[in-house]
Amino acid sequence: MSDLLWDDVAYFFDPDLMGSLPDMRVPDASVEDWQALLDLVGERGWTCQYSEGETVLPVPRAETVLCRPADAECPELRVWPSSEMLAIFRFHAAGEIDFEVDLRELQGQERLDLFCRFLRDIGRRLGKPVLMDPEGDDGHPVLGFDVEADCVVRLAEPTVM
Repeated sequence: MSDLLWDDVAYFFDPDLMGSLPDMRVPDASVEDWQALLDLVGERGWTCQYSEGETVLPVPRAETVLCRPADAECPELRVWPSSEMLAIFRFHAAGEIDFEVDLRELQGQERLDLFCRFLRDIGRRLGKPVLMDPEGDDGHPVLGFDVEADCVVRLAEPTVM
C-alpha cells in the first residue's frame, strides 16, 4: 500500500510550483545520525559517490567529514536508491541532515512510492522526521516521514490558484 496517492500530492511535485530541487532535511540531527545514514546507504547497497570538490573519495566516517575546517569546501554524497532517483546529501552541519532530490525524477505513483520508501528508510533508521520544503522555503514542510504514523504524510494543503 502506498503512503501517498499521486493524485493527492502531484501539486507538491510540480517543479514549476515547488522548484525542481526541494529542500529535504532531517532536523535536530547529530554526528551519530549522519553515521547511521552512511551505514544505511551501505547496508541497502545503494550506489553512492562521495566527493570533496571535484575529488571523488571513499566514503569516510561522519565525524571525519563533519569536523573539517570551516573554510573547507562542503562535501557531498550522491546516493541512488534506484537508477531512477538521485539524492544529494550535503554535509553543511551536524545538526541537520540536508539533501535534495530532483522533482522531475519523481513523477507518477511508481516514483512517488520509491521516494516514500526512501524517506521511510531514513526516518525509521534515525527515528526522526524527514521533511520536504519547497525549494528556498526552508521551515515550511509540505510533506514528510512522520515517526508516530510510521509513514510519509502530507503536511500542507495545496495552494489554490
